Amino acid sequence: MLQGKTIVLGVTGSIAAYKIANLTSMLTKLHADVHVLMTQNATNFINPITFETLTNHKCLVDTFDRNFNYNIEHVSLGNKADLVLVAPASANIIAKMANGIADDMLSTTLLACRCKKLVAPAMNTNMYENPITQANLQKLRDFGMEVIEPATGLLACKAVGRGKCLQRKCCFLIFYRKSSMNMIWKENGF
Repeated sequence: MLQGKTIVLGVTGSIAAYKIANLTSMLTKLHADVHVLMTQNATNFINPITFETLTNHKCLVDTFDRNFNYNIEHVSLGNKADLVLVAPASANIIAKMANGIADDMLSTTLLACRCKKLVAPAMNTNMYENPITQANLQKLRDFGMEVIEPATGLLACKAVGRGKCLQRKCCFLIFYRKSSMNMIWKENGF
C-alpha cells in the first residue's frame, strides 16, 4: 500500500480534468496521503469540492488563500511530497514548468518540490505537436521529469490525433510503473 507516502496531484485546465478524480480515489484507497492543487482554469472543468471530498484535504488553488493553518503551503507541500503527478498537463503548465515560471499555487509548489515529477500532457493535437510544446516537454525530460505520453484518438474538440489524456486505469498503472514506489507495484500484483 501507499501508507506514509504523500502524493501531490496537479490538475490543470483541460476537459480531461474529470479523469483525475478517479485516479485520486484509487490512490486514497491505497492509503496515500493525496493533496490536489488546481489551476484556476481547472476549476472551470471540475469543482475543487470533488477532490476535497476524496482526499479529506483542502484543494489548493489560490497561492494567497488565508483560509488554512498558517504555513508556507507551497513550500511545506514541496518538502512533504514523495511524488508529484501533473495530470492533465496543459500546454500552459508545461511551458511554466519548462521555464521556471511560478505565478500560481501549482507552479510555485512544483518549483519547491525536490521529489520525482511525472507529467501527463492532454491537449489538442495541434497544440501537442507544436514545436514549442515539444521543446518544452524535452526540457522537462532534460530536468529529470518523466512524461507520460498521451494517447491517440478522438479528442473533445472532435479532432482525431495525439493529445488525449490516458484513461484513468492506464494512467494509474503507468503512474505506478514510473514511480519510485515500484515495490508497492509488485506487492499489489500490478
